[in-house]
Amino acid sequence: MKLKNLFILGAACVLVTICSCTSPAAKQYEAPELAEYFKDTTAVPKTGGVKMVTINTPKGKFKVWTKTFGNSPTMKLLLLNGGPGATHEYFECMESFLPAKGIELIYYDQLGCGNSDNPKDTAMWDLPRYVEEVEQVRQALHLDKDNFYLLGHSWGGILATEYALKYQQHLKGLIISNMMISCPAYGKYANEVLAKQFDPKVLARIREIEAKKDFANPEYMQLLIPNFYEKHIVRMPQAQWPEPISRAMGKLNESLYVTMQGPSEFGISGKLTNWDRTKEIAKLTVPTLSIGAQYDTMDPKHMEWIAKQVENGSYLYCENGSHMAMYDDQKTYMRGLGKFITGINNGQKKIEL
Repeated sequence: MKLKNLFILGAACVLVTICSCTSPAAKQYEAPELAEYFKDTTAVPKTGGVKMVTINTPKGKFKVWTKTFGNSPTMKLLLLNGGPGATHEYFECMESFLPAKGIELIYYDQLGCGNSDNPKDTAMWDLPRYVEEVEQVRQALHLDKDNFYLLGHSWGGILATEYALKYQQHLKGLIISNMMISCPAYGKYANEVLAKQFDPKVLARIREIEAKKDFANPEYMQLLIPNFYEKHIVRMPQAQWPEPISRAMGKLNESLYVTMQGPSEFGISGKLTNWDRTKEIAKLTVPTLSIGAQYDTMDPKHMEWIAKQVENGSYLYCENGSHMAMYDDQKTYMRGLGKFITGINNGQKKIEL
């Protein structure tokens, strides 16, 4: 199977967490009744939580796929996949952890991804348009400041950040997972730090292939998989990657990926090349969790910095993880994510993780 870098960006972590104060009167988390959590409140006929949401775009109306897992009146987590161009499917690992805490999961394939419509029009692959798409999904699913948590991973972190800067009044909590908020800084780190970790001969050959724009050359991925993917994307042999990752990667929309990210695995050359919200991030007042990992594809200090810049920031450090820390440092990732969401639900603004 031909692989592309499913997840363009990521944030690595630092060795310090953001400690924060908690309210003495904070309520204690209580697990929901099983029957109540799985209560299906949707209209008939039942669809197992699947809802196709109609979105309006400059090119007409399209449908995007969503699926709700569980039922929580106060903790609804909408998931924004990476790529750009991947699918919701690699988030399925969350079913093994978050429902036990009463957190409702909402899977969502962005336009051009997975089960959603694909207009096959590169003009549609545009960050501001995707922000408005998320807002239309929010409205259709009746998410609001009393229940709406938004998690964006990798490219989804860019989308989540951009959405929050415009619509944070609708959010209860924001999670930026494995994502820097500056693409120029991402490119610099890839070239000045990650590239230098390669064997010089391997790096020289990768650079040679990229200079010729010979990205279809099988040797390109043969070099990247053991030297990059297995060290910084998922820290295990590619043949042992969990099935949801491989399934999502196998459905990657290459047109969307290349348009936004560009074909190279080092830095960005697509529409996102100059995206940078380092000056604006301080405007966020919504409780925000940034998640990074030691072996991620980006600067280990950047995710901690994000948590310090926002008004109510918390930081989760995955010591053994990489870009897909929800798999290769799973216990740390899921424990911290669950603690953040339930803590905010109990009235806290910052969470010590």
